[in-house]
Formats: sequence, structure tokens, C-alpha cells
Amino acid sequence: MKILLLGGTGEARSLARTLVAAGFEVVSSLAGRTTDARLPVGEVRQGGFGGAEGLADWLRDNSVDAVVDATHPFAATMTEHAVAAAGGLDIPLLVLRRPGWTPVPGDNWHWADTATAAAKMLPTLGTRAFLTTGRQGLNAFADAGLWMLARCVDAPNPRPTWCTLILDRGPYDVSGELALMRQHQIDVLVTKNSGGSMTAAKLEAARRLHLPVVLIERPPLPAGVTTAQTTTDVLTWLKTHQDPR
Repeated sequence: MKILLLGGTGEARSLARTLVAAGFEVVSSLAGRTTDARLPVGEVRQGGFGGAEGLADWLRDNSVDAVVDATHPFAATMTEHAVAAAGGLDIPLLVLRRPGWTPVPGDNWHWADTATAAAKMLPTLGTRAFLTTGRQGLNAFADAGLWMLARCVDAPNPRPTWCTLILDRGPYDVSGELALMRQHQIDVLVTKNSGGSMTAAKLEAARRLHLPVVLIERPPLPAGVTTAQTTTDVLTWLKTHQDPR
């Protein structure tokens, strides 16, 4: 069974390793936006497909049996293209999404639907913001009127002049996040509701420092999409779609 695994996340790398070990033929697709990306085991394809039509052509030309979308929870366009391409060819598709974060006692969270909405909230919450939303959409905060510290894996192009930029890649730990926030006198944290453990330390640090946190909610998935939260769920789903021959 040949699987196209749309990846770029830690879950996708783990899933690729498990599927290859289980005997599936896996092609992991990476968008190529991150330099020096961590590559999964098995065959890897890097770069875009050319929209939903280009993806459909690739699926047809490469005789793919199933598609697993394990992209970032905010990679909405890729998911939309995958749903359209796989649906048009009647190829089974599963979306693997890690659970989002949920508040615990001591948290002071404020929810926003978009980065623009999050930027509008900031002047009411603090004066020195720590942006951990990634480089895409960073400019939504350019005119918020606060001092900004922005952390990205790769530098935006053009490089912003309105914020202090640091380049770093997770996983992060609580002690490091506490030190960073104290060093820059951060009084409000901004992040996406990505979920997972690799970047969750900042939330614990904000909790200990009693800082407000602005969380940008995930874009909704297309209607009718089948989802899973674990590698075990994916394996079970794939077995139900294997050719009995």
C-alpha cells in the first residue's frame, strides 16, 4: 500500500518511521519552507505540488493508495488542497491532528480567531509582547504599538525592523523560557494553539510568571474530513483501506 504522507511536523516524522517499519510504502512530502528541515525516514519529496490540481496529478501519476495529512494544524491551505485532490480521485484521506492546548488553573488565556484579532488585543494586555506565532503572518503585529520579541525557526524575508528577532528551534524547556521572558521583561505571550509538547514550555513559563497569553485558534477543517489523533489510530484506519488482494 502506497501512502502519501503530508508532513513537516514531529508527528509526521514519528508516523513515517512507524509506517515504514510496518511495511507500508511511504512518500513524505515537505513544503520546503524551513531550511535544514528534519527529514523523516523513507522516501522524501520536497516542494509544492502546484495547488489541488497539481497534487491530484501527482497522486494519479504515482499510484497512491491513501493520503495522510499530518501537516501543522495551521496549514489550512495544504489540507484544503489534499481534501480536494484526494476526493476528486476517490482516494482515502485521513487528517492526523494532535490535540490543542487547554487551560489549567493559573492560566490567563485570551482567544483570538486570527493574528490580526490577536494584535488588536495586545495593547489592553501588556506593553512587551513575546510573539511565538512563526514567521508567516508575523506582519499582522507590526502596528500593534508594543515592544515585540519574535521567535522564528527561519528569518522572515524581508527581515522585520519593528521587532527584536531571535531564531531558534524547539523543543524548549521551562527554565529556558522563563529566563528568556525575564531577560526581555515580557508581560504578554502570543502563540498559536498548535498543541503538542515541543513548544508547550512557554505556557508553563507564562503561568509561573502570571502573564496573560493570547492564543490564536486553529482554522476549521473542511467538512466531512476523517481525523485521527494518534499513530495507532492511523494504523487502524489504514488497515481498513488496504487492498484485500
